[in-house]
Amino acid sequence: MTITTLLVANRGEIACRIFRTCRDLGITTVAVYSDADADALHVREADLAVRLPGAAPADTYLRGDLVVPAARAAGADAVHPGYGFLSENAAFAAAVQDAGLVWVGPPVKAIELMASKTRAKELMAGAGVPLLAPVDPATADEGDLPLLLKAAAGGGGRGMRIVRELDALPGELLAAAAEAASAFGDGEVFAEPYVERGRHVEVQVMADAHDTVWALGTRDCSLQRRHQKVIEEAPAPGLDEALRTGLHEAAVAAARAVGYRGAGTVEFLVSAEGRPYFLEMNTRLQVEHPVTEAVFGLDLVALQLRVAEGEPLPSPEPPQPSGHAVEARLYAEDPARDWQPQTGALLTLEVPEGPGLRLDTGYTGGDTIGVHYDPMIAKVIAHAPTRTEAVRLLARALERARIHGPVTNRDLLVRSLRHPDFAAARLDTGFYDRHLADLTAPAAGRDPATAALAATLAEAVRGPEAVRGAEAVRAAEGGRGAEEGRGTAVAGPAPARFGAWRNVPSGPQRKRYRSEPAGTEHEVAYRTPRTGVPEPHETPGTRVLAATPDHVTLEVGGVTRHFAVTAYADRVHVDATDASYTFTALPRFTDPATHTAPGSLLAPMPGTVVRLAEGLAAGVAVEAGQPLIWLEAMKMEHRILAPASGTLAALHAAPGHQVEVGALLAVVQEDPAATTPVPHPVPEETA
Repeated sequence: MTITTLLVANRGEIACRIFRTCRDLGITTVAVYSDADADALHVREADLAVRLPGAAPADTYLRGDLVVPAARAAGADAVHPGYGFLSENAAFAAAVQDAGLVWVGPPVKAIELMASKTRAKELMAGAGVPLLAPVDPATADEGDLPLLLKAAAGGGGRGMRIVRELDALPGELLAAAAEAASAFGDGEVFAEPYVERGRHVEVQVMADAHDTVWALGTRDCSLQRRHQKVIEEAPAPGLDEALRTGLHEAAVAAARAVGYRGAGTVEFLVSAEGRPYFLEMNTRLQVEHPVTEAVFGLDLVALQLRVAEGEPLPSPEPPQPSGHAVEARLYAEDPARDWQPQTGALLTLEVPEGPGLRLDTGYTGGDTIGVHYDPMIAKVIAHAPTRTEAVRLLARALERARIHGPVTNRDLLVRSLRHPDFAAARLDTGFYDRHLADLTAPAAGRDPATAALAATLAEAVRGPEAVRGAEAVRAAEGGRGAEEGRGTAVAGPAPARFGAWRNVPSGPQRKRYRSEPAGTEHEVAYRTPRTGVPEPHETPGTRVLAATPDHVTLEVGGVTRHFAVTAYADRVHVDATDASYTFTALPRFTDPATHTAPGSLLAPMPGTVVRLAEGLAAGVAVEAGQPLIWLEAMKMEHRILAPASGTLAALHAAPGHQVEVGALLAVVQEDPAATTPVPHPVPEETA
C-alpha cells in the first residue's frame, strides 16, 4: 500500500523531523496537538492538524482512543508514533491497524515481546544474547550491591534508581514503582547488578518483511544525566573489532527472535572489561538516530515508510559507513542546580549553519517552553571525517549559537565536548557524577564584567527615549511581548524611576546587572561626553571602537572583541564570539519586597504538587534533608527537602495544586539546637 497521508502521533522535534521527510516524499502530513501546543512548531509545519483537548500527556498524546479517530477524521492512511508517548504501546499499534490504517512501526507481537524488560531478557537468553543475571530484591544482601532498579515497562530514566545501601532498598522500590506506574501505567520494577563505569552502547537495526536485517553500526550514549542521554555519537569509539562484530550479531539475533520489521535499537551495557550485556530493545526510532543517518548517508524515517508500505530494503547489506557524527541534546535546564527544568519564552534560537551541521528542533524563536513535556529544545548534530573534527565542529557551533530565554545546558555541552576524558573517549555513564562540579563551575576565560560593559554601552546609545518608546509599545499591546510568546523584542531594560532624582550627564553614570543564573552582580560606570559616544569609566585598558543599540566592539588589552546585545524588558543577552552571557538589569535601589522569610520553601519551577510527606501539617517536627513535598514538572518528580531541622510553621501546598515558580510552599522554623541545616533547600531529582 502506498502511503499518501501520514498522521504523526507525537509532538515537537520528532514530529517536525518526520514531516521533513514526508515533504521530500510528497506525503501529506497531519499533526495532533494538545491545548498547550496549539501554536507549536509541529502544528504550524503540518498540512493538517487535529486538536486533542487538554494539556497533560495523559489527557492528550497518550490517548490512543483520541489519536486513531483523529487520523480517520483527517483522512490519514498511516500513523507514525515517533518516540515516547504511544510509540511502544502494542494496544495502540493494534488499534491503528484495526482501523484500517498503516502502522509505521514493528509488528504488534514484537512490541509485546519487548515491552517488558523482564520478559525481553528471558527471550534474549534463549537467543544467545549476553545478559546480566537478575537479582530478587526480596532476597538481596550486601553482596548484591550496588543494585539498579528499573521499570519493566518503560525507559527514559523513569522508575530507575541506583541502590548502594541495603536499608534504602525498600523505600527506593516503592518510589521506583510509583514513578513507573505514573509514567507507564505499569508499576512492575526489577533489579539487576549495577555495573560501575559501564558504557551505554547500542546498535541500530533496520529490518523488512523480506528477511533482511541490517545492523547499522554502533552508537555510544554513555554521557547521561538522570539516566537520560545528553551526548551521543556514532560509531561508538574505542571498541575492538571482535566486540563490535559481537554487538552487531547479537542485535541481529534479537531482531530475528521477535520477527522484527522497521527501525529499532538494541541497547547494551559494556563493562570496563569490555563485556557486553543486553539492556533492552527499543521498538521505535531513537532520539539519537541522526548520528547513524549521518554516518551511513541514510534517511531512517524514509526507510521506515518504505518498509511499512511492504517494500524491501534497497539491498541485502547496508551501505558502508563514512566518518563520525556527534549529537548534543540542548535542554532547558540548569545543570548547576540539580538539573532543574526551566520554562518560559524561548526568545531567540539561532544555531550556525554549515557543512556537516544539522539542527533538529520543535521550537523557533518566540515559542514558549511549557511545563507539560520534556525540556529538550533541540538536537545539534555534527558530522566530519574524524571524531576529533566532528567534536570540534559541534562544540564551536554550540558556542556560537544565540539562545535567549530560559537557562539551558549549552555551556555544559560545550565543556563536556572539550573535556579531556571525552576527547580521549574515556566514556562511561558516571561521567557527570565525577565531573559535574567542574563542568558547572565558573569557566576560565569568561569575562562577564566586559560583557556587562557592552550591555551598558548599547543601552546608553539606545537612550532613555528609545526605552520609553518600547515600553509604550508593550503597554499598547496589553503587555504582550517576546516574554510571552511570539512577540517583538523590547528595545531595552525598563528605565528606573526615582522621582526627582536624575543622572548628571557630565558625571559618571552607573548601571547594575546580575549575571544569570550565577547571581553575581556587576556595576558598570560610564560617561557620555559631548561627542555622544559613551565611553567606559574606571576601566583601564578598554577602548570603545564602535557602539550601536545591538552591537558593541571593544578593544580589551589590545585585542578587538565583538558583542551582540539583545534586550528584552529587564533581561539582556550578550553574545560574544566565544561565550554568551545573560544579565538582569537591576534598579539603583534594592526592592525590600524581594526578601522572603527564613526557612521558606519556594517552588523551583512551575508544576503540580503530587504528594506530601505522611502526616505533614503545620506544627509537626521535621528533620534537615527530609523530603516534604513532591512536585511533578516536565515528566519528572522533584522532592522539596526541609532546609533545617525544626518545626513546620506553615504549609501552603496540597496535592493537586498547580504552582508557579517562586510560589511559597511551606515555611520551616529552624530549631537552633537541632542538626546542621541543609545548605540550600533545592529540590532533589528523583528520576
